[in-house]
Amino acid sequence: MADLTVLLEHVEKPHNLSAILRSCDAVGVLEAHAVSYSGRPRTFNSTAQGSQKWVPLNDHSSIEVAVTKLKKRGFRLYGTHLDKNARDYRDCDFCGPTAFVLGAEKWGLGELTASLMDEGVFIPMRGMVQSLNVSVAAATLLFEALRQRQVAGIAPQTGEGLEPAHYQQRLFEWSYPEVAAWCQKEGRKYPALNEQGEIQGELPRNVRLRC
Repeated sequence: MADLTVLLEHVEKPHNLSAILRSCDAVGVLEAHAVSYSGRPRTFNSTAQGSQKWVPLNDHSSIEVAVTKLKKRGFRLYGTHLDKNARDYRDCDFCGPTAFVLGAEKWGLGELTASLMDEGVFIPMRGMVQSLNVSVAAATLLFEALRQRQVAGIAPQTGEGLEPAHYQQRLFEWSYPEVAAWCQKEGRKYPALNEQGEIQGELPRNVRLRC
């Protein structure tokens, strides 16, 4: 789904990043976004199960830049921020273009970030602790968005959540990553695929062997 994503503010722990991307992949999110502290290398652990290969994490220089880009693309931004105006996430409509904005587990969203949100949301808690681990919160929100879309009959089933050209591009890159890298290096268009997912057209023998 190209119209569902997450924006992470200063979420640095490898376990949390990995778990969030794995949840993104599980619900069909195409890409994620992040604003990180400068100079800190990003790492993933086994929790990701390789999902970082399928869900790229796009970096932004500041929260203002990230928010502006997402809003230009039509996303409505829901920030996980516990204040008097925040709404129970179950009372929100996530069927349109939706971006969930989450902060580091210890600090949450910064004041500036919270002020830039279209709406604040919270996940009700029954125990003594007031917040969930950020990766658990992300999964809860993402699967609620998927549930709402399934109920509404608009959850994509066979790739219709992307423009056809974008779908074909991603399908080729996921199916033949080494050939895709060669095409990009050579400035070539990706070859067409037949209904069985086989490459159509001629390729150099050393490239064909990578298929």
